[in-house]
Amino acid sequence: MERLSQIYNMLSDSNRLRILKLLEHKPMCVCELTYVLGISQPSISRHLRKLKVAGLIDRRPDKQWTEYFINRRGDEYSRIVIGNLGGWLNDDPVILEDLGKSAQANRDNLCGQ
Repeated sequence: MERLSQIYNMLSDSNRLRILKLLEHKPMCVCELTYVLGISQPSISRHLRKLKVAGLIDRRPDKQWTEYFINRRGDEYSRIVIGNLGGWLNDDPVILEDLGKSAQANRDNLCGQ
């Protein structure tokens, strides 16, 4: 029961839901997520850390960045939630705006490297 409660706790925050919906479409770095969501880099990092601990996302190095992506190999609960995520919020105006903005997010320009 504790594991399922942990996953639903992750889904109770709108910024974490927005991050999951963005990562559902493509892997992204912190700079890109900061640009799209319009919240601070430390806040994005905290949300990513919580989502990773919950097993909903994972990360990998990509050149000089760390790229975050949906973890499709998690435990049974996280796989079910991630599988259902594809059908959730697809017509939500905030999610649609985020997806539009993410298409313009270019880490080469945003991250200042």
